[in-house]
Amino acid sequence: MSEGLSTRHGWPSLRTRLPIPAAVLDLGCGCGVPVASSLADAGHQVTGVDISDVQIERARRLVPAGAFIRADAAQVDFPPASFDAVVCLYALIHLPLDDQPGLLRRVVTWLRPGGWLLATTGYRAWTGTEDNWLGGPAAMWWSHADAGTYRSWLSEAGLDITPRSSSRRAQAGTRCSGRSGRAGPAATATSAPGG
Repeated sequence: MSEGLSTRHGWPSLRTRLPIPAAVLDLGCGCGVPVASSLADAGHQVTGVDISDVQIERARRLVPAGAFIRADAAQVDFPPASFDAVVCLYALIHLPLDDQPGLLRRVVTWLRPGGWLLATTGYRAWTGTEDNWLGGPAAMWWSHADAGTYRSWLSEAGLDITPRSSSRRAQAGTRCSGRSGRAGPAATATSAPGG
């Protein structure tokens, strides 16, 4: 398991809540590292979604045990009760703000009863671009609501919210990992009761 994933993002908490093997969706999977690879290494059945053809090709190469789909996270759909957990780290906050509540409502339908969502959300509302992101030539676009709005969206979607750490790093986003139902600045979210 990736050290970065084991010490941040609520992964240790989520890992203890999942059956082995669990069906897990990595929404905004990028190249599959560290999330999809850590999940596959732990014995879970991983499905990854990313909008980038290049990232999907990399994920297929780096995480051969996973199934990877090139799709827009704001548009992708799955049958109800397909997953024990959905992980969406550093992806939701790059989708247009207007698409985010609907995506969260759809995620809840994809979760099995008692399923979990682990997501990075905004702490302060902001939409904009940061030039030279991470010292490179590319600009990074962001669009996120404040933590209170995310808590409302998650609750309205049918998720319970479990607070997580309040580290300075966590203040940049809400961590939601829980059963179809939990979230808050640095929080965990869970699906409908029953797990």
